[in-house]
Amino acid sequence: MSALPLAGIRVLDIGTLIAGPFGATMLGDFGAEVIKVEQPGPGDGLRGTPVDGEAGRPPIWRVEARNKKSVTLNLRVKEGQDILRELVGKSDILMENFTPGTLEKWNLGWDALHEINPRLIMVRVSGYGQTGPYSKRAGYDRIALGFSGYMYPTGFPDRFPVRPAFATADYNTGTFGAYAAMMALYQRDAANGGGGMGQMIDLALYEPTFRITSDLLANYHATGEIRERVGNRNQGFSPAGTFATKDGRYVQIAAGGDKVFRRLVEAMGMPEMASDPRYSVSRERIARADELEQLLADWIGAREFSDIEERLVAGNVPFGGIYTPADIAVDPHYQARDSFITVEDQEDGPMVMPGVIPKLMGTPGHVASTGPRLGQHNDEIYQGLLEKSAETLAQLEKERII
Repeated sequence: MSALPLAGIRVLDIGTLIAGPFGATMLGDFGAEVIKVEQPGPGDGLRGTPVDGEAGRPPIWRVEARNKKSVTLNLRVKEGQDILRELVGKSDILMENFTPGTLEKWNLGWDALHEINPRLIMVRVSGYGQTGPYSKRAGYDRIALGFSGYMYPTGFPDRFPVRPAFATADYNTGTFGAYAAMMALYQRDAANGGGGMGQMIDLALYEPTFRITSDLLANYHATGEIRERVGNRNQGFSPAGTFATKDGRYVQIAAGGDKVFRRLVEAMGMPEMASDPRYSVSRERIARADELEQLLADWIGAREFSDIEERLVAGNVPFGGIYTPADIAVDPHYQARDSFITVEDQEDGPMVMPGVIPKLMGTPGHVASTGPRLGQHNDEIYQGLLEKSAETLAQLEKERII
């Protein structure tokens, strides 16, 4: 097997930035034809601020808009809305992340599009979902992280809650959006002998991140406990944490299990600790977490990263560094698994970016191109797919509809 698994599936990506469009990116990695619909002029906000009137192609755009075809289309005017309806009639999936009610105002809501193409799958991403008292509120990654419960217990106890360094809610929502689209696609095609109907998917930005808060809410209902910030510590597992080495690097240790703890102290040259009743079982170590982790911090702080790595890996102790991009770029494991790949950019040559995941052994994904120039595929899509003449396109461009 070698064909891309989603070959023949066409996706319309009419969203902006990350939360909606990332789901389309994931589908594109596995062979779906993704048509990225952008506003004439500035294009998608992920392009950044236009320079000298030209929409940009910063690294984040080249990565997150990879494998996509860019067309320009003004959805705020009737002529642009009519063209989108034509595209909908020839597509399988549409992904959007407008504020609820916006597409309905343009007569491009679910009911209207479903009537045009009953097999269409429409993934709708918004801050709080299409329903509920907050549905009309604007939603962004940071807001969703706070509302989801994810952010409150993140950070150190003597400081404000901390936002993760990356747009976790946005990317998480995009991933769930792709997952939902595939379920709907299976239901439409495989589960119905190819004759099923499409459906709408309502995905709020906070919901996927709330889903990965583990037992946060269940534990509150069971015990009344509100999980607080504890920094890098795991309150039910010790020793575990983040520690600084002599040469200024950081390492992660996770040795809370009794057998693992035994291997850790042997690697540290302190095997007697494994039989000491103060440390020999997990509950005693948890009670002495401050003491244990300070001992570990002192031991690690007196040694260089390479020495610690050699000892702990040889001793089969769960251990890892905290990597910078420079570390990732030269790590042999990343390279061996194609965790990052090099893709030829149309303007700047080879560009390194994350590889395709997950890894399908029979029909793996592929990155054929980096993020396109604004409107790069207008002729291909409008003349080829919609069969419009060159004269019509010239007039649409003159009127700033495309």
